[in-house]
Amino acid sequence: MGSKRAAVARRLSVVQVLMMLADSAQIADGKLYILGGGWSVIGPDPSPSAIVIKLNVDRHEVGRVHHWELVLEDADGRAVTLGDDLQPVEIRGEFSVGEPDGVIDGAPVDFPITLGIPPLDLATSSRFQWRLFIDGETLPGATVAFSTRAPRPESLDG
Repeated sequence: MGSKRAAVARRLSVVQVLMMLADSAQIADGKLYILGGGWSVIGPDPSPSAIVIKLNVDRHEVGRVHHWELVLEDADGRAVTLGDDLQPVEIRGEFSVGEPDGVIDGAPVDFPITLGIPPLDLATSSRFQWRLFIDGETLPGATVAFSTRAPRPESLDG
């Protein structure tokens, strides 16, 4: 068990993470195209959004498969559940960085990820964060937090 944890720790030490919330985002030619990026307050009504992730992967990780999970947590670090069946809000996948073209030896390899998030019916006046796990571990920079606005006051029509 200890050797497996050491192997995971070794692999995770060679990945850097940058995360950002945006209105929308896409990847083209290995570049991130971000619209309305860098916000940290949303709502109060549910609206679509995107999570932008840029990984800097050590050259020695080329060809290795990594499992990732993105989990929405509340202010206390508990997984947020939604729907009638109270399923956690999470996205999972795997990635493997291919041999980079034109990247010099020793330089990290960029690996961008964009995830479109549908409107989520979250509690208003609350704090949340998306937490990224890679191979079961989280890394520095692997969270992005946001708040939901208070409900709008009802209009006072005479």
